[in-house]
Amino acid sequence: MSILKRGLLSAGIALAALSVHHAVPAIAQDTRIEISAEKPMADAPYWDASLPVEARVADLLARMTIEEKLAQMISIWTDKAAIQDDDNFFDPAKASARYPHGLGFFTRPSDLLGPGSPRQNTPRSIEQSIAYVNALQKWAREQSRLGIPILTHEESLHGLAALNATSFPQAIGLASTWNPDLVREVNDHIAGEVRARGVHQVLSPVVDVARDPRWGRIEETFGEDPFLVGEMGVAAVEGLQGVGTDPKLKDGQVLATLKHMTGHGQPESGTNIGPAQISERTLREAFFPPFKEVVDRTAIDAVMASYNEIDGIPSHSSTWLLGDILRDEWGYKGTVVSDYFAIEEMVSRHKIAAEIPEAAVLAMRAGVDIDFPDGASYKFLEGLLAEGKITEAQIDTAVERILTMKFNAGLFEQPFVTDMGPALASNTEAGVALARKAAEQSLILLKNDGVLPLSLPEARGERPTIAVIGPNADVARLGGYYGIPRNTVSPLEGIRRLVGNRADIIHAPGVTITLDDDWWEDKVELADPADNRRMIAQAVDAARDADTIVLFIGDTEQTSREGWAENHLGDRTSLDLVGEQNELFRALKALGKPIVTVLINGRPPSYLTVAEQSDAILEAWYAGEQQGNAIADALFGRINPGGKLPVTVARNAGQLPFFYNHKPSARRGYLFDDAAPLYPFGFGLSYSEFEFFSPSLSSASIRPGEGVTVRVPVTNTSAVAGDEVVQVYLRDIVSSVTRPVKELVGFKRVTLQPGENRIVDIAIRPDAFALWNREMKRVVEPGEFMLMVGPNSRDVEAVNITVAE
Repeated sequence: MSILKRGLLSAGIALAALSVHHAVPAIAQDTRIEISAEKPMADAPYWDASLPVEARVADLLARMTIEEKLAQMISIWTDKAAIQDDDNFFDPAKASARYPHGLGFFTRPSDLLGPGSPRQNTPRSIEQSIAYVNALQKWAREQSRLGIPILTHEESLHGLAALNATSFPQAIGLASTWNPDLVREVNDHIAGEVRARGVHQVLSPVVDVARDPRWGRIEETFGEDPFLVGEMGVAAVEGLQGVGTDPKLKDGQVLATLKHMTGHGQPESGTNIGPAQISERTLREAFFPPFKEVVDRTAIDAVMASYNEIDGIPSHSSTWLLGDILRDEWGYKGTVVSDYFAIEEMVSRHKIAAEIPEAAVLAMRAGVDIDFPDGASYKFLEGLLAEGKITEAQIDTAVERILTMKFNAGLFEQPFVTDMGPALASNTEAGVALARKAAEQSLILLKNDGVLPLSLPEARGERPTIAVIGPNADVARLGGYYGIPRNTVSPLEGIRRLVGNRADIIHAPGVTITLDDDWWEDKVELADPADNRRMIAQAVDAARDADTIVLFIGDTEQTSREGWAENHLGDRTSLDLVGEQNELFRALKALGKPIVTVLINGRPPSYLTVAEQSDAILEAWYAGEQQGNAIADALFGRINPGGKLPVTVARNAGQLPFFYNHKPSARRGYLFDDAAPLYPFGFGLSYSEFEFFSPSLSSASIRPGEGVTVRVPVTNTSAVAGDEVVQVYLRDIVSSVTRPVKELVGFKRVTLQPGENRIVDIAIRPDAFALWNREMKRVVEPGEFMLMVGPNSRDVEAVNITVAE
């Protein structure tokens, strides 16, 4: 097959492929692709894979002209039509005219025309994507002087954001599993699907510590705790790149990109990219640790700077953040990539530069190596070099890092896809099964007054009636940065599949939340209240004779999302339900039926009326393509929910920012309201009952630099097998600087059979006892510490430990 072949689908069939209910294709016997591409300067040392990467980089860099170096620092996305033909396929002649010296990066080859909704911007099929990437790499090898391959990247936060890719639970749902091994497995699968299409880099994971649920991007994070975020972040990178610190990718792996450095998760007023009014101490205690854990423990080779400013300095211009901290203090050697359009925003938004070339100078000085997604700023570097505003040494440093990344990715050895079989098998049996497993483990039971699990009669004559109501019942919401899986299962569909003919299922939407639910669309309009009230009346009539009501409410992809522009907002002032969803709940409650509420959302569920009056509450977040099956299994007891909250749930926005690991002087209380959270960090119930016994320590006294093992017996006292997450928190009782009232230092998710007792050992690292002292030095101060063990951050039992002189 020629790599210039357009793919197997016509434009009309490609549009039809956007449906989420099409069949898995049969894979042809021979899926191999024959590729012929000659290497320029084939005897040059940089082509010799037996040489050390450093030697290959040095040889190649010495051969490059300044124009070829600068070409390596940019990408293309919004204007990719300029290098495509009338069929939106790569055009090598146009590419050579526009980029005569090559191109370093290519943004999202899976889309046709750059940013935009898949409804208008039809994604490429798997075959088309592979043909496009192969054509891109053939051009780079044969029609650039040195044949330097292009590094392509895609979004893959919870699955490849492309057609026919497996969709896993959103990041906040994966965090709710409290299972790093599962997060590693999920990301390993994602990497395989991405790499099979010829893409070698993904823009994930997000390790922002999120401390403000008004912020629409909280769904993209692993929550509020630096330890949990760090463990999940390390697991995600290990899944994508492989375990260990060897930077060379193996088959089926991709380069991860660590996002976003940093302070992004507590923006002023909760609005995306707002200033991060955060002190250095708080940065070091809460926001830096996940990034440092990934840098220390993995082979991460790309870090993305954040949009926000810290203390008046936007991150993309911060020599302290990206230089003094990331590179000098932590010893990071890889690339720093810009967030999309962030360098230009130092002109348009931050106002620290009058023109884009000035912003480019600031970014270069701070050590930003790559300008995503379009090179709109770094296209000025050649002129800036001629004017003496930047130096060739700065350029060489950046290009050295970029080439190192490409050699580590194996692009010089094999940039082409030579077999489409693995890619065509994407989102088939293995991926679907893993998506279902991840969804099951992400579910959190927040309340249960004995209603769950629902029962189904064995005798055919006893058919209960179950009313499945709500705007999120008959849709599988995937959350931001979504892909398009081959099939999705809505909650209603999952319930109907499981119940079969053993119950009568009645459905009514009850309300419409937003007129559209497309994450990409700028305009967000709530549905007409009068129309919703008519729908509420219809839902009440439908549910009037039901035995149980299962209500699906929460968000759409539009009501909580990344607000990337003034005309594309996604943050909110209120934490409660929007639209007439509370009215719907109250009207159904008035029927006097048991109500099980299932929350489908991307932000912590601060729904006071629902929390107080529901008989049971299941938090599902955006649980991926298999959410319907997982939710149905949980509702009817086929699985036992075992997820835990990765965030504190505030009662209202007046409490914000609200996080469990606060300082001792915080949370004094309020007039006329409760200072306690609606749900504490780490909280989650089960159909099982677990008993924690008093914890013990491997040693009652340790020295600075030593860790300790916490041992706690846990028993499943119920007749139902289930999962519990054993959580260990630490408090420094008296310290030279203020310390949190408690902070997570260890956890383990365990499965216990009915009546089973298990001794759970959790090792606490030596650095858990350290603090940043008044001189901002990392030290362990001798004294008394308290270790607290329990199923969440509130219900704990303590044991003291001494750190000796």
